[in-house]
Amino acid sequence: MKQKIVDLIFKISKLSKVEIENLIEIPPSQEFGDYAFPCFILSKKLRKPPIEIALEMSRDLNKKLPKWLDKIEKKGPYINFYLDKNIVIEEVLSKALEDNYGSAKQKDKILIEHTSVNPNASPHVGRTRNSIIGDSIVRIFKFLGNKVEIHYYVNDVSKQIAILSLIYKKGDKFDDMLNNYVKISKQIADKPEMEKRVFELLEKFEAGDKTTTKLFNEIVKICIDGQKKIFEKFGIRFDEFDYESRYVGKSSEEILDKLDKTGKLSKDKDGRMILSLAHTKLIKKMRSPVMVLTRSNGTGLYPLRDIAYTIDKGKFGKNLIILGEDQKLYFEQVAEAVKLLGHKAPEVVHYSFVLIQDEEGKTKKMATRKGELVLLEDFYEQALKKAKKEITKRKTKGDAKKVAIGAIKYSMLKNDNNKNIIFSWDQSLNFEGDSGPYLQYSYARASSIVRKSNSSTKKKSIKSKSISNYDFKLAKKIQEFPDKVLEAKEKLNPSLIANYSFQLAQIFNEFYQNSKVIGSEDEEMKIKLVKAFRNTLKNSLHLLGIEVIEEM
Repeated sequence: MKQKIVDLIFKISKLSKVEIENLIEIPPSQEFGDYAFPCFILSKKLRKPPIEIALEMSRDLNKKLPKWLDKIEKKGPYINFYLDKNIVIEEVLSKALEDNYGSAKQKDKILIEHTSVNPNASPHVGRTRNSIIGDSIVRIFKFLGNKVEIHYYVNDVSKQIAILSLIYKKGDKFDDMLNNYVKISKQIADKPEMEKRVFELLEKFEAGDKTTTKLFNEIVKICIDGQKKIFEKFGIRFDEFDYESRYVGKSSEEILDKLDKTGKLSKDKDGRMILSLAHTKLIKKMRSPVMVLTRSNGTGLYPLRDIAYTIDKGKFGKNLIILGEDQKLYFEQVAEAVKLLGHKAPEVVHYSFVLIQDEEGKTKKMATRKGELVLLEDFYEQALKKAKKEITKRKTKGDAKKVAIGAIKYSMLKNDNNKNIIFSWDQSLNFEGDSGPYLQYSYARASSIVRKSNSSTKKKSIKSKSISNYDFKLAKKIQEFPDKVLEAKEKLNPSLIANYSFQLAQIFNEFYQNSKVIGSEDEEMKIKLVKAFRNTLKNSLHLLGIEVIEEM
């Protein structure tokens, strides 16, 4: 319905559809209609008071009132739209029962790169926010009919792998890697001369030394296999693993040759190849106006390989990458280099940190090298333990694994990408209110109503004797779902779906408490409404990577 209102206003205003869509509001009370349009923005353009504009526009709109609107009224500087309750109910009951309700027939081809955790340890909760946001965005694009390829960039030519190589021994398992990394990092901090050995190993690897290459590959395989198992537990999978080592040597040399032709590449006093970015707007943000691409011995640094990889990914078509906000400036530099070579940089989704709270209430970033982090595996085990305890306490049914994963994913997705999450065990594993388990419980409650009812949904059209405010409010919220999916896709923001899911569940539970379903005069209509809710919430949770539960 929102889109229909956008179309109506578009015909009589000088605003674009995007402007109108961003301005339309959902009033806090039914008294002010189902949708409202503020006329302030038109005041400058038309040189009239917004109240006068609202009056004129409402008159024009009322000349040919569509059948799906009950009325259009002016209230101050606002135009308020009141939907026809019967038409809304009919539309919801005819569309929202379809399995693919809210999907669309888009056919874009897109490559999405996310996660790309350094292969030196088990993923921690902070970096897992990348994976959970990335997976949700993948699901949104796929749900809308797009062809998506999911890529994971493996930093196998990294200092971290070289550091691990100093302590690695045959037979080490994935679970040993983090302790090994923390231990050797502390030794290097105490004995800086050990770092020289790290760079020697990197140089040997880039030169193709067979022994070093075999050692690096062995460590990377253990780490990637271990990470894959953890992510698969959360339903997060990848189509391609792209290895950084592929961009060592010839590929990097070709990039340097092309950059040299731009006149922006030079060698500094230390013999390093540097790219000048003084011609870009980034100059105000950077400490130095150059991007260092090689060491003094000529071996490439990761920015050089990132440029090659980014250009390579661009051959697929539309590109998207999920990165922490700490990578923002760095990737802007990579994007400028890619642009300089005549290629398009990917669109970026940045997310803020997951901060860990200590016993004194102070917050700080998680740090792998110092071992100051919460591992995803440990978080999962704690969530599973809590889920089992809650299920026993409530004397109810439920799949503890689904509940635990739902709690973790929702706690990561309910906040805007650009907002920090302060990690605390109590808040992250809260099973009440604004949480994943609350949504799963709402679905199970609806399933219970459907099981107890003898009504069917075979009738195509059902005339209701009386539509209560609770019926209408639920139907209206269900009706918002397709628009919300499109908005989440356009803004690349899964929190819009998470917040919608919570609001939908709240409205359903309000309906459940106040609107009799089984045995009511309108049982057939109400059961269809409950089924429409179930289907919509199931689709919505699927976009978050959360599985529904039939009984809880």
